[in-house]
Amino acid sequence: MIESTTPVNEATAPKTALDIHDILKILPHRYPFLLIDRVLELKRKERIVAIKNVTINEPFFNGHFPGMPIMPGVLIVEAIAQAGGALLLTEVEDRDHKIMVFTGIERAKFRRPVGPGDQLRIEVEVAGWRAVPRMTAAKMHGCAYVNSKRVAEATVSCQLIDSERGRGESSGDVAAE
Repeated sequence: MIESTTPVNEATAPKTALDIHDILKILPHRYPFLLIDRVLELKRKERIVAIKNVTINEPFFNGHFPGMPIMPGVLIVEAIAQAGGALLLTEVEDRDHKIMVFTGIERAKFRRPVGPGDQLRIEVEVAGWRAVPRMTAAKMHGCAYVNSKRVAEATVSCQLIDSERGRGESSGDVAAE
């Protein structure tokens, strides 16, 4: 008996890991605000695991805090949101014209300081996803770990908007009342 299988086309198969070049194609963030370096796991519309290598060269360490560098908790939450954004934006065909923005942060907890030399492992799971014409929104729960110890967690909500929205274009689209 001869078994026949259809070959998987590598170009069209969904990626389950992303390097920095793939991330830059998905997220609009750039230095110094891009806060994920690699994606280890990606399960579409469900879960993502990303890495952030924390180095002394991070610009925020100059002032947070001199002599005792600690990564600001708000940036850890931002890294959680960026990982979730990378997961969700892979589902958006016209992502070059869209941007994912925060709409809420809930239950943020910071358990341990993160400093130079640490590697954040960011695990994000989709708690809810809603897509209707002209609006996509999601809620995600994320945890950040260093050496398998949880350092932070938060539930973030976000919405996909047109990237041109709010850029001060005065084309007269809004009717005067």
